[in-house]
Amino acid sequence: MRLAALGEDRAVSDREHPSDDRVGPEDTAPLSGLPLDPHARFRPPASPQDGSWVPPTTQPPPMRSSAPPPYPAARAHGNGQTHQQTPWQDGPSYPPPGTQPMPAYAAASVRRRQERGRVSRWVWPVVCALALVMGGLAGALGGAAYQQWFNEPDGNGRVAGGLQGTGATSQAPLPTVNGSVAAVAEQVLPSTVQIVAQFEGQADGATGSGFALDAQGHFVTNNHVVADAAENDGPIQVVDQNGNSYDATVVGRSPTYDLAVLFVEDGTDLPPAALGESQALNVGDPVVAFGSPLGLSSTVTAGIVSALNRPVTTGDSANESSYINAVQTDAAINPGNSGGPLVNLQGQVVGVNSAIATTGGAVQGEAGSIGVGFAIPVEQVRVTADQILRTGEARYPVIGAKVVTGGASGDRGAEISEVLSGTPADQAGLRKGDLVTELDGTRVTDGIALIVAIRSHRPGEAVELLLTREDEELTVTVTLGSEVG
Repeated sequence: MRLAALGEDRAVSDREHPSDDRVGPEDTAPLSGLPLDPHARFRPPASPQDGSWVPPTTQPPPMRSSAPPPYPAARAHGNGQTHQQTPWQDGPSYPPPGTQPMPAYAAASVRRRQERGRVSRWVWPVVCALALVMGGLAGALGGAAYQQWFNEPDGNGRVAGGLQGTGATSQAPLPTVNGSVAAVAEQVLPSTVQIVAQFEGQADGATGSGFALDAQGHFVTNNHVVADAAENDGPIQVVDQNGNSYDATVVGRSPTYDLAVLFVEDGTDLPPAALGESQALNVGDPVVAFGSPLGLSSTVTAGIVSALNRPVTTGDSANESSYINAVQTDAAINPGNSGGPLVNLQGQVVGVNSAIATTGGAVQGEAGSIGVGFAIPVEQVRVTADQILRTGEARYPVIGAKVVTGGASGDRGAEISEVLSGTPADQAGLRKGDLVTELDGTRVTDGIALIVAIRSHRPGEAVELLLTREDEELTVTVTLGSEVG
């Protein structure tokens, strides 16, 4: 079968009283009108004969005994027993022996200092709450600044964080029960674009389709639509549904998967298309194709899923071939549909239209739809687009062996024609002539099927091959290597 490619304390000090400032009862007598001698701490009261005035209501202070006051007498309880009071039990409190009571003014001063040092109960919760708020705000601002840098495209359209965080979405714009193609068209057409690129020296020599990948100005299309312009620094333009044209550059492309990511530096207001899952499809599910077939922009065609996991290859030579584990559809796809989205009835992209089957030697531009079209599964689009956004290039998995892609082995399996030295295949023990019949439990019918099955994995993954060698079945585990392409 021949396939044609489609286009952020202040300290407060306090004056303290001497801690050993004790006075006797004489010092507690009223002192109004008496001169104070700052050099004498204690002075006995003057007698009335020397003419000194004694307050009429003041009695001489009692002599203080050096012995401690007696404890209160024992008192009888109702049960006839007695109970000796102690200073720490019932009745009045007595100071410990040998101590003096604290003057009133000194006690007041202590109380004031204690009150000044005491923090109200509500202060600490407020302080803690403010600290949490300020910390959270600082963290949010710092995180936002980091995310803006991490997910902001550089001058070449690359994004350090890859596809995640660029504004790409997978939320279905329509309900699951939607059955209207018109509703799908209304949702997806604003996200679909026409691609016009240089081809063989002609500024508008190649036309294809694409769609908005995210909210930062990235678009997905087929590699074969922009390959000539990318290799020769030719112009590439993205044209939206309303005819507005934007200059675009290639962020990266993958000939192996026939995918390319474009970048419009000034950005656009186009809504990103929602990315779905081709693995959720069933044969017979309705799908809708969008694009610009034969230069006719904003064209919509509908059909069903005709087959899944269809191994196909596009291109006219081994160096130009792209191997696709495709979604097959009977929706009309023509030259110019290349790179356009294939969408389910929930408005989610499930594939990228890439090729059509032809009945003969027709080339792109001369072949039309015969109801057999192929789309790159959206899962592969996610992986490749993410790689391109991060590094500017895409990588694909390899085992380091060549297989026969003709019909020599029929549908019996994929025959190994050469094992390259030092490769994963060589390290796993594969040999020339081995016939691979399964990969991870999935049947392999020929060389193309094996290549497609391998390329549906990621570099570094381990796959299990079931093979036949001289009438003996063997199971070999191979860790996939990678190459750029």
